[in-house]
Amino acid sequence: MLKASDIMTKNVVTVTPETEITQAAKLLLENHFNGLPVVDESGRLIGIICQDDLIVQQKRLPLPSLFTFFDGLIPLTSYRSLEKEVEKIVATTVSHAMTTDPITIDPDANLEDIATLMVNNNIHTLPVLDRGRLVGVIGKEDVLRTLMPSDKQG
Repeated sequence: MLKASDIMTKNVVTVTPETEITQAAKLLLENHFNGLPVVDESGRLIGIICQDDLIVQQKRLPLPSLFTFFDGLIPLTSYRSLEKEVEKIVATTVSHAMTTDPITIDPDANLEDIATLMVNNNIHTLPVLDRGRLVGVIGKEDVLRTLMPSDKQG
């Protein structure tokens, strides 16, 4: 059975929290990536920035749903979730738009577990950590490639 270490991209392109949104978008587009790991100054994974995180900037600002109860307004959505969404919409750096604490896998994860995680959590990019260190990344294209017949002759 194939493992993460067999299909992962080992030369990982990363960004930092200070990377400008436009630069992250450029890296995603030029490299045909769905997501980029976000690392701190020591190279420790702190988040992931995905195409969806950047597309949200084109979204209309959501107005909170309210209802009146005894002359008071009660929000139907939390102000924290609205605040987070507004932060992503107006983000200028990766730190404001990234998803923190991303789901990760280890190099020994099998293909079935990887596919299950991706489908169940709607994930397109999975960072691969070995003892807490970023050693690779698996995108949905890496998983799709496993469906293609091998070019190698046995």
